[in-house]
Amino acid sequence: MRRAVSSGTYDPVHNGHLDIVSRAADVFDELVVLVAVNKNKKTLFTVEERVDMIREVTGHLPNVRVDSWQGLLVDYCRANDIKAIVKGLRAVSDFDYELQMAQMNHQLTGVETLFMPTNPVHSFMSSSLIKEVATYKGDVAHLLPDLVHDRLMKRLAERA
Repeated sequence: MRRAVSSGTYDPVHNGHLDIVSRAADVFDELVVLVAVNKNKKTLFTVEERVDMIREVTGHLPNVRVDSWQGLLVDYCRANDIKAIVKGLRAVSDFDYELQMAQMNHQLTGVETLFMPTNPVHSFMSSSLIKEVATYKGDVAHLLPDLVHDRLMKRLAERA
């Protein structure tokens, strides 16, 4: 069975993320979307909320599983017998950082990293930018699945 993981903070998950997830799900027998727990990042949604949202918006993909992990991604891969990491690349700047990570991950455990270019329609998207625009009442509805957009707007209203 060909298994891979696609990890990120996903705070919140957006259409660019989902583009990579659906394309990777077409390539692998199983794809784990892994919500990374990073104590250094201030997130808008809890880990459980992010996992829930991703499960809901990927429910139509039968070979996608959602999980969370705190620690090194390669440790998750080793514990779950996953041999490949899928990373979406928006720009050359993403490649510079992700290449270093890929080389480190391979050195540590032999896990391969496969880079997938983002569809140009989504190349400007980041969760941080989407949250910032939404905070100032900019329209981000077309960048997110409906249920994620609804939860984002509700959370921002609660914090206002």
